[in-house]
Amino acid sequence: MSGVHTLGVILSGGAGSRVNGADKGMLTIHGEPVVARVAATLRQQCDDVLIVANRNHAEYERYARVISDEVPGHAGPLAGVAAALAWIVETQAAALADCQWLLTTPVDCPDFPADLFARLHAAMEAAPQATCAYARDEHRLQPLFALYSLRNRDALLESARKAAALHASALRWHLELQAQEVDFRDRTEAFHNLNGPEDFKEYERTHGRT
Repeated sequence: MSGVHTLGVILSGGAGSRVNGADKGMLTIHGEPVVARVAATLRQQCDDVLIVANRNHAEYERYARVISDEVPGHAGPLAGVAAALAWIVETQAAALADCQWLLTTPVDCPDFPADLFARLHAAMEAAPQATCAYARDEHRLQPLFALYSLRNRDALLESARKAAALHASALRWHLELQAQEVDFRDRTEAFHNLNGPEDFKEYERTHGRT
């Protein structure tokens, strides 16, 4: 893990309630698990990739290293962020001592922007005291597409754990962090996520193989 400046994290620990309890990251588009496409795009922007998943670890390990949430069950995406921070701060403290940035994405958005890191990073550089920056498209805030500074990683982990224990949303936590909101209104379609089975079928119908 030496030489990692930016770690990308795929949040795939959900219960799959909108896909009949299936593991959404393992559902396929054009015969390939959606996590494969997300991981490939994330690797173009980060030095290494980590997946937070609560089942099917052997299958996920084909695409990146895998960890689970710190708490059992499916506690939501903020629990996944907390688990990734704990892995950096406590499990991989020596190997990731020089890692400066943590970039997160959900597993169900196969076409997220190829310049996600670049634009979030530019916002953070313009506000050097900021802890986090996250995307906003034309219609809504996108707090799971976020970049975190690891400058004060211990404090960030403590904050994430406290928020997760209170079952806070990622957005609520970002408000507490006074996170920077970054305009991606020109890339709104890139944030289209695959919620239910019909979304996967429609995606295959409207998108060719790449």
